[in-house]
Amino acid sequence: MNRWTARFALMVVLASTASASAADGVVALKSGHPVKATMDRLETIAKEKGLTVFLRVDHAAGAAKIGKELRPTELVVFGNPQGGTPLMQCAQSVGIDLPLKALAWQDASGQVWLGYNDPAHLAKRHGLGSDCSAAVEAISKAVSGMAQAAVQP
Repeated sequence: MNRWTARFALMVVLASTASASAADGVVALKSGHPVKATMDRLETIAKEKGLTVFLRVDHAAGAAKIGKELRPTELVVFGNPQGGTPLMQCAQSVGIDLPLKALAWQDASGQVWLGYNDPAHLAKRHGLGSDCSAAVEAISKAVSGMAQAAVQP
C-alpha cells in the first residue's frame, strides 16, 4: 500500500467516528445544537472561565454578502495570556496559532460539528519541548472541557 493510499484509508476511518479529526490536528465533536447555539454556548463558557473572546465570525453571513450560499459556519477566537504566553516562551512561532480558535459548521447531512486545533498537534507543529508539556496539557484539558460542554444536549 503506498503512502497516499494509507493516508486516504486513515482519513476515511477517522471521518466515520463520532469524535473525529476533521483535518490534520483538528478535533471535531458532534454537537447537539445548531451552529449559532453551539457557538453561543462556547462563548459563554469561555467568558465564565475568564477567557477573552476576541472575535466571532459568521462565515455564512459573509458568503451571503457576495451572493453565495454557505451552510451555517461560525468561528470564535478566544484565549488569554496566562495560557498562551508559556507556549510562546517555548517557541514564539506558536503565536501564529494563538489565540485559540473554534469552528462550528453544519455538514451536508445537517449534523453540526465543533472543531478546534488540538494543542498537542500545535506543540508538535512548533517543536515545543518537554519543558512545555504541562502548559500544553493544561490548555488541552481546558479547551476539550469547554468544547465538550458546548456540544452537550
